Amino acid sequence: MSNDIVDMDNANGYNDPVVEEIQIPVPWGHISGKWWGSTTQQPIVALHGWQDNAGSFDRLAPMLCKEMPILSIDLPGHGFSSHHPEGQFYYMFWDGVIVLRRLVKYYKWNKVKLLGHSLGGAISFLYGASFPDEVDFLISLDIVSPSVKNPKTVAEITGNFIDKFIKYESLTLEDVPSYQYNDMLKIVLEAYNGSITKSSAEILMKRGMQPGHTPGFHYFSRDPRLKVSTLGMLSLDVVMAYAGRVKCAYLNIRACPGMKFDNPESYKLVLDEIEKVSKRFRYCEIEGTHHVHLNSPERVAPLILEFIKH
Repeated sequence: MSNDIVDMDNANGYNDPVVEEIQIPVPWGHISGKWWGSTTQQPIVALHGWQDNAGSFDRLAPMLCKEMPILSIDLPGHGFSSHHPEGQFYYMFWDGVIVLRRLVKYYKWNKVKLLGHSLGGAISFLYGASFPDEVDFLISLDIVSPSVKNPKTVAEITGNFIDKFIKYESLTLEDVPSYQYNDMLKIVLEAYNGSITKSSAEILMKRGMQPGHTPGFHYFSRDPRLKVSTLGMLSLDVVMAYAGRVKCAYLNIRACPGMKFDNPESYKLVLDEIEKVSKRFRYCEIEGTHHVHLNSPERVAPLILEFIKH
């Protein structure tokens, strides 16, 4: 596996592109998104991380969309997209694969181009493995696959997560805490534990909050049930089986120090398996946090542009 360490600190200048809010119908409501650039050309579908939203690409998309349009969507329960129906659990990886398939069918694309960060990268990985002949390329930011979990740990958390799910689904809007804007930003920054800057938090909150009943107060727009959506995680043997089916052109951009994983050694194992079957493979490392694409997109954009031009 090649390992290109890239240090790019100079921002690329760009003019504000055309961006359009869209809604895609699904059986339980709609999927919201932002379409950056030309609407006459098939876009790269950009998928955000867990409890983020389409705003995750607000700084990166303008640097890419002159070369190729970007369609950044809010996954179910995130941003402006509809929440799951009452009583339905979130299985965040599989929900994303199914939503992505609905998107492809809706637009009648023969092949799809994917860009995913964190959860979005894991979803893209599973989609690329599930439909190996229907993906043009896959670009993954600071993740390679669904996080590999110890089966014992998964078994231990199951009962607790089910009880929490039932608790969360009974919450009404009156039960959900609301905050003043600055307090909400503080909560977000503490939750991300240094991964995002204040300005990045402000971008995410454009789609991540809704006005509360009390003037001047807001609540988080994401579905509280997402907090317990990590059941159905995969063990290494299952992940490796999927990795052996990712045949498309593949770019992995790893942030350093980036995200901390429960089993960090599996990252390289999965990449090595993808490299065996991918028609074009590249792995790069750049300095930054897990959200480097949002905090410092000028470090990420040149790598993506170089990759998609080949």
